[in-house]
Amino acid sequence: MTGDMKPMKTIRDVASNVILALTLTLTGATSMADSSHAQAQPQAQATSPTTGVMVILTVKPGITREQVTAVMPDEVRQTVQLYLNGMVREWYSRSDGRGALFLLNVKDVAEGHAIMDGLPLAKQDLVDHEYIAIGPLMPLRLLMMKP
Repeated sequence: MTGDMKPMKTIRDVASNVILALTLTLTGATSMADSSHAQAQPQAQATSPTTGVMVILTVKPGITREQVTAVMPDEVRQTVQLYLNGMVREWYSRSDGRGALFLLNVKDVAEGHAIMDGLPLAKQDLVDHEYIAIGPLMPLRLLMMKP
């Protein structure tokens, strides 16, 4: 084996560990971890801290494009102001044309609701929102454990 092949093996091993960690988390197998290790970890680390909220905005069925377009100048101005104030981290159009997706810099879903409910489209009841608290990728903690 040549010297330049060893780093590839290391990268492959790390990638395998990440894939395994993701698989275990997604299938719920991490809850079957050794109870002695679980006791050693602080309870606060058992779940990922919320570092933001993802909001999926969908135009309600039956709402016309004209209804939405009439509100958009105010919606955009207020959304840009939220971005400039650091509340909106990122925002995207949905490729299906039915709404948008926002990543908010907030501590919980309630704060995300307060922000989104204050925007013109929500005030006029033209859109629905789905809120998802987000945080660090938890399977990465498995890689940080000592063997």
